[in-house]
Amino acid sequence: MRTFLSVVFLASAGAAWAQAPAAGPAHTVVTPAALQWGPGPPALPKGVMVAVLSGDPSQPGPYVLRAKMPAGYVIKPHWHPTDENLTVLSGEMKAGMGDALDETSMDTMTAGSFARMPATMRHSVVVKSDTILQVHGTGPFVLTYVNPADDPRRAAPAP
Repeated sequence: MRTFLSVVFLASAGAAWAQAPAAGPAHTVVTPAALQWGPGPPALPKGVMVAVLSGDPSQPGPYVLRAKMPAGYVIKPHWHPTDENLTVLSGEMKAGMGDALDETSMDTMTAGSFARMPATMRHSVVVKSDTILQVHGTGPFVLTYVNPADDPRRAAPAP
């Protein structure tokens, strides 16, 4: 049986998530200028920038975040124990299902496209042009790579 590596974005990884604007009992408005972008968490390949709009992805409960991904960015096959909802705000990316990354069978997603990845569905992403993606779901956000060797945290540290 294949062994999977699960990773939870715990409080120790909380610093990797940019802080969401303070929310009170009233409605919350977040303008693009108010977003606080920071590097993505260690479980994602380097190059992604993330801004949390609402909630805390490392904790139980709802969250909304945005991810800026450069052209050529790839997230290899992985899955989450909770549903993941994706909306492309700008740019173009491909999303595919399955244990292997097969770009020829992926769906192209442009601005306005939405995808729902049910819990445990294996999927991957290939970014074709600079893309901003909005992600929402229920935390904690856990990412499990189908092939543990694809986990960026397993890479040897730079000398």
